[in-house]
Amino acid sequence: MARWLFALGLRSARRPRTVLGTWGVLLALGVAGYLAFGGALSSQVSLPGTPTAKVVDQLQREFPDASGGSATVVFHSDDDAALTDAQRSAIAAVLQRVATTPGVKGAIDPFASTAQREQQVQQLTDGQQKVQAARAQLDDSQAQLDAGRAQLEGVLSSMPGGFPGQARVRAQLAALDQQQAQLDAGKAQLDEQARQVDLGSRLVTAADGVRQVSADGSTALGVVQFSIPLQEVTPETKKAVADALTGENQPAGVQVALSQDLVQEVPEVFGPGEALGLVVAAITLFVVLTTAIAAAVPIVSAVVGVGVGVTAALSLSGVVDMISVTPMLGVMLGLAVGIDYSLFLLNRHRRQLLHGMPLRESIALATGTAGNAVVFAGLTVVIALAALNVTGIGFLGLMGTVGAFCVLVAVAMAVTFTPAVLSLLGARVLRRRERTFYGRHDAAAEEQRRAAAEAETARQAALRPMGTVRAALTVVLGVAVLGVLAIPAASLRLGLPDGSSESVDSTQYQAFMLTEKYFGAGANGPLLVVADLPQPLTGTDQLAEQVRVAEEIRGLADVAAVAPIGASADQRLLAFQVVPDSGPTAVATEQLVKDIRALPEGYGVAGSASGNIDVSEQLAGALPGYLGLVVGLSLLILVVVFRSLLVPVTATLGFVLSLFATLGAITAVYQWGWLGSVFGVSTPGPVLSFLPTIVIGIMFGLAMDYQLFLVSGMREAYAHGMDPRTAVTAGVRAGRRVVIAAAIIMISVFGGFSGSDSVIIRAFGFGLAFGVLADAFLVRLLIIPAVMHLLGRSAWWIPRWLARIIPDVDVEGASLERHGAAVVPEPSRS
Repeated sequence: MARWLFALGLRSARRPRTVLGTWGVLLALGVAGYLAFGGALSSQVSLPGTPTAKVVDQLQREFPDASGGSATVVFHSDDDAALTDAQRSAIAAVLQRVATTPGVKGAIDPFASTAQREQQVQQLTDGQQKVQAARAQLDDSQAQLDAGRAQLEGVLSSMPGGFPGQARVRAQLAALDQQQAQLDAGKAQLDEQARQVDLGSRLVTAADGVRQVSADGSTALGVVQFSIPLQEVTPETKKAVADALTGENQPAGVQVALSQDLVQEVPEVFGPGEALGLVVAAITLFVVLTTAIAAAVPIVSAVVGVGVGVTAALSLSGVVDMISVTPMLGVMLGLAVGIDYSLFLLNRHRRQLLHGMPLRESIALATGTAGNAVVFAGLTVVIALAALNVTGIGFLGLMGTVGAFCVLVAVAMAVTFTPAVLSLLGARVLRRRERTFYGRHDAAAEEQRRAAAEAETARQAALRPMGTVRAALTVVLGVAVLGVLAIPAASLRLGLPDGSSESVDSTQYQAFMLTEKYFGAGANGPLLVVADLPQPLTGTDQLAEQVRVAEEIRGLADVAAVAPIGASADQRLLAFQVVPDSGPTAVATEQLVKDIRALPEGYGVAGSASGNIDVSEQLAGALPGYLGLVVGLSLLILVVVFRSLLVPVTATLGFVLSLFATLGAITAVYQWGWLGSVFGVSTPGPVLSFLPTIVIGIMFGLAMDYQLFLVSGMREAYAHGMDPRTAVTAGVRAGRRVVIAAAIIMISVFGGFSGSDSVIIRAFGFGLAFGVLADAFLVRLLIIPAVMHLLGRSAWWIPRWLARIIPDVDVEGASLERHGAAVVPEPSRS
């Protein structure tokens, strides 16, 4: 690999304009592909095959009228007073206009709906009074009939046999029997009416918590209904609805807040936070490289690579379902690793130039050595991200694939684009004072190089191993710090963000909070429950079954109200709206979904809250297996790289420590709310369900990168005969500066995304930034060197039989230098 990369670097250095032109063409093709074939990104996270998805599919087949999605619009008076008649009329008019929007099935006027409900309640009340009055009349009639019958039967019994008046009395009794039959029929009819009124009243009681206008009249909930499931509604339709509700269409004196289901937001690719992250990265590069031109090379390389990778991925968004966070993950990774990988190669090239190596020979050798390490490090990240496909979760696998592709592009940029740019820049990547001696072979230049070489030899000779006591204390304290940071991870809960997680000035947050304040927390996440009937039911029998189901569910814990939606055309499927007492991400709501599904009748549950719970459970179930796979890969890869057993074990344990510390920090900030105002956490809640899985994949790759760049230096020093403990010091000294710079750059890039408007992107930015901070500075730069010191020579032990069968991977390309493969004559400069 090293020799092949050496040749690739040499070709790139000899034909820089061809290389740069090729990347320019690829970028143009990516942009053209996105413009021509790119589709809409979705903000909805859903998984096929979950219990919620199965209910939605059943509704689409058997009850299409109830299968369409819906979104809430909150209307609130600006002065918190009751909405005026004029404002109510304006709101009704706006909703009528929304109902005519293409793709919208209808819009429910909250005032008309409330009036209709009040009318139904009044009708039931009137019906109860009428039934009571009719029953009293029937009772009076029955009493009169009974009295008349008793009188006639007494007269008849007193008459002697054969008395002429008996026939007339019997005729009167027969007439009373007819009246009794009519009275009994009236009673039966009245009983049926009374049953219907009673069942209707019980349904109204069960649905008592369902309201669309607040008690004080200041707030109303309008409902926009779609004919298809919410995740299938196009962004164009959602935007058209939003436009019809806001701006010049917004009723005067009324605040209009759109729920999260109605807001289709694609996070901006580059905002102020991301710009600040790049500025910090640029400053770090300038400090390390001491020249602005050299510092610009990794940034330009990373930006171009991100452009190629992300636009190519977005070109497929028209044929595959892609959630909006997917390309943002590619941007984050592409920038972070792209800058770091180019820096590794550039740093090696600069050192070689300072030792007098000719330009193109130095570029080729840097590509074959540092570039070899970059390729191997990049492949570890790619493998970890591509392994997300084994979780069986489609959108997660796609995120991993896009991220892996962007990392591959970053690696390709580092070993082709960077050498081409370095060839064009020549000695300008050095400081002005350093360029004075570059390319010169006179006595002064040779003396300068000889002095530098002697100084380096003296520094190597002066190296001393760290103290054993210091090493032991470093391990104990480092593990203790990581352990404390990991404590919150024990209470980690997974979920998907709701409106309360958005920025406090966003319309989703305002809609969520207004709904919770005036209608209860559960109104933000109503459930859709379906009941299969063994046989069709109609009329009062169907009404009785609705009451039975509603009261059964109403009797469960954390249920505020149950309202019937209707029945399917074949009368074998009933649908209900269930409003929980708690919010959509609450533990009680999650338990309620489980309780409803656990009822003997086996009710199905759907809705956004139910869907989020199902997605989170499936992701949580896939997490341990994926972590086990990553840990196994870590051990396997490191055994091959370092030809050791204990080095891979310590490296993997360090990764696990930093991972759980990161999960603990994420839990403390996003679930517990610690330092929430600092990190933009408006309302604490469950941790983003797919964040831990993605963090595992990315952190594994980055941890192996830093392990590789530090410990390979230790191995090289040990292989050249240095004492194993002194070799640890030599390896840290050789790689510390560039690893610290690389870590700061990654923290800056990831941290920049923690200021994004999207709660998902903020969580990713914080998690990855903290993960790099913990792993690079605590594990790789402190704990691992201390452990390597304590292990001494045993750190490099490997059974002979294993050493014979595993390949000898020359990650640093040392063989390339030893065998002189880099001897390349420089062409004439004349």
